[in-house]
Amino acid sequence: MLTGQRGLIVGIANEHSIAYGCAVKLRAFGADLAITYLNDKAEPYVRPLAGTLQAALCLPLDVQVPGQTEDVFARIADHWGGLDFLIHSIAFAPRADLHGRVVDCSREGFTQAMQVSCWSFLHMARLAEPLMNRGGAMVAMSYYGADKVVNNYNLMGPVKAALEASVRYLASELAPRGIRVFAVSPGPLKTRAASGIAQFDELIEDAMRRAPERRLVDIAEVGRVVSFLVGGAASGMTGDTIYVDGGLHIMA
Repeated sequence: MLTGQRGLIVGIANEHSIAYGCAVKLRAFGADLAITYLNDKAEPYVRPLAGTLQAALCLPLDVQVPGQTEDVFARIADHWGGLDFLIHSIAFAPRADLHGRVVDCSREGFTQAMQVSCWSFLHMARLAEPLMNRGGAMVAMSYYGADKVVNNYNLMGPVKAALEASVRYLASELAPRGIRVFAVSPGPLKTRAASGIAQFDELIEDAMRRAPERRLVDIAEVGRVVSFLVGGAASGMTGDTIYVDGGLHIMA
């Protein structure tokens, strides 16, 4: 389904990452991949996964380091000459701000959370746009806490709400170039990033109790939905937030 498609996946930390679940399915459907790792500490965990995925490129990317994002897209341009899809699956907030009330968050913490979790997607979209000369798709990972108050999600709620709004505006602005943009909102998953949320085990238990399917989704299920969105079967869709949460978001 995706043979000949070339995509960048940002956010793989280990084999439990949502980004890795997406990468496995996209590769299984025939896509060629470029992936990134955060820093030298993360590289030993990510590079073997890149080998398993037969990734064409495995590059360092810390979006807080000036110039690194530009370097990644320059390497892609040199290697492929174009790009068909972008998967953005990174988020961060300082622990003190994430564990406190939203009203008490620091300016510095709010700014950092927005820069890493939201603005970096806009930045990548701007760099990807000229490479998507035959159209393409961009996908960012969100969460239900963008739409409703979720206990202990705190600062990331407003940040993910901004990300989802950004998706809608990008979808409108990039549609004339044949570029479609989505947010995908998985249910809670036991990833390294999620472990930073206070009382996360309680959130998991509540999700399993309330979801109509009475279970958590897994990263493979998220990956299959992302593969559908970047493929031709979703050509009539853009700007949506797609929930992959066993129906949790429909429950009061």
